[in-house]
Amino acid sequence: MLRTGIFSLVIALTGLISSVQADQSLELEKIDGAKPRNVLFILTDDHRYDAMEFLGHPFLETPNLNRIANEGIHFSSGYVTTSLCSPSRASILTGQYAHNHRVIDNNNAVKEGTIFFPQYLQKIGYQTGFFGKWHMGGHSDDPRPGFDRWVSFRGQGHYAPHPSGLNVDGKRVKREGYITDEITDYALDWMDGLDPDRPFFGYVSHKAVHAEFLPAERHRGKYADIDVKAPITQADSEENYKGKPRWVKDQRNSWHGVDYPYHSKLDVEEYYKRYCETLLGVDENVGRLLDALEKRGVLDETLIIYMGDNGFCFGEHGLIDKRTAYEASMRVPFLARCPDLFKGGQEIDKVVANIDIAPTVLEAAGLKAPRRMDGSSFYKLMQGKQDKWRDVLLYEYYWERNFPQTPTMFAIRTDEYKLITYQGIWDIDELYNMKEDPYEQHNLIFESQFEPVAKKLKQKLFDELERTGGMYMPLYPHKGRQQNLRTRSGSEAGDFAEELYRD
Repeated sequence: MLRTGIFSLVIALTGLISSVQADQSLELEKIDGAKPRNVLFILTDDHRYDAMEFLGHPFLETPNLNRIANEGIHFSSGYVTTSLCSPSRASILTGQYAHNHRVIDNNNAVKEGTIFFPQYLQKIGYQTGFFGKWHMGGHSDDPRPGFDRWVSFRGQGHYAPHPSGLNVDGKRVKREGYITDEITDYALDWMDGLDPDRPFFGYVSHKAVHAEFLPAERHRGKYADIDVKAPITQADSEENYKGKPRWVKDQRNSWHGVDYPYHSKLDVEEYYKRYCETLLGVDENVGRLLDALEKRGVLDETLIIYMGDNGFCFGEHGLIDKRTAYEASMRVPFLARCPDLFKGGQEIDKVVANIDIAPTVLEAAGLKAPRRMDGSSFYKLMQGKQDKWRDVLLYEYYWERNFPQTPTMFAIRTDEYKLITYQGIWDIDELYNMKEDPYEQHNLIFESQFEPVAKKLKQKLFDELERTGGMYMPLYPHKGRQQNLRTRSGSEAGDFAEELYRD
């Protein structure tokens, strides 16, 4: 009886392994009657969801992003599932949550054998090119699978020419100019040599607008005399921190807080001006890409997708940078244009995310996404042919020793609510009604009438983790420096929430 049971278990495991191996192969099911479409994907770094002129920004000018939105779709609820460079980029290329692709920080490299979706495109005859920031663990810029043309740089790269140069198809090449312009130059050169009889996929991955923000010379000082208003949640006041977890107040006086930003006396408002000036170079180069596609006669048939790899806080809740599940951190610009597929001037408020890029591009190529992808294709959603869409999106961030001020957190985002829960820290959770409280000022977690909402969302959160194999904590050896200092002139540590006290 025991032998029979073991034999049955072996058979079951063998079947499971075979199934996983088959799913890891480059064999995909084609969609009947689909015609492979050209795709250009443009990714920026640290681009906030609201840093675009057409949304009513008080001074930033983004005519080319405006054009994409006016002639295409603005996904007003665009998100990332981890607000950090490497994890988000891995999610884009794999269609997976961080707990599955396991790139959970900026130090550790992606697993050998990981399949990136452009590999499928290559297999069916696409011309593929990658231009710019890879930064998926470590500092290697070696060519990665899935791309015929490869232009990249080590780590975060540099805005100005640097001795480390570029890696062009495996060879070290000298840098020539401002990085946003230079990366676009390579992409345009690649476009000029494309075979017009074969579809293409181009991935333009900008360093901008990552800190330290360095605008192109032509844009420096453009916004120097502009008055920048601090976010309404930035003040160190009892009202702002009422109902907030203790760690948020503590982080105010840290590497990622406005009292001690990057352990310096940085002026956050001046910092934001440089950020906006740096973004001008991105917008200009988006325009160059649009012009090149138009010149080739393929602009309107090419699916263009633009997004940021994560958001960025400039004082919200007393914080700077990213990592958190607050809107300024996890929400990103998300645009699409393709007049041959859908009409322009649309706003879609369904929650779309970085994990949806891979399945969407695959569908544009006439392929069905593999089962291991956690994301969903929004290809039909753009065309108005898909009514059913996700009702929840999972967010995850895993504590980094380098930046110990931000705890492990999980969040669930619906059209109406956001629940944030923390792991391994003595603190409180957060619940926000995002329609009534878009700036996340009023934590509803202790309000009795919202207990059923919080309970339901927490169940959805763990259901999604369970469904996608995320009920574990990825762990790696410590790497990099630890930014764990405070300044004596900054704010004091936070107090525990009043609800945790008893007389």
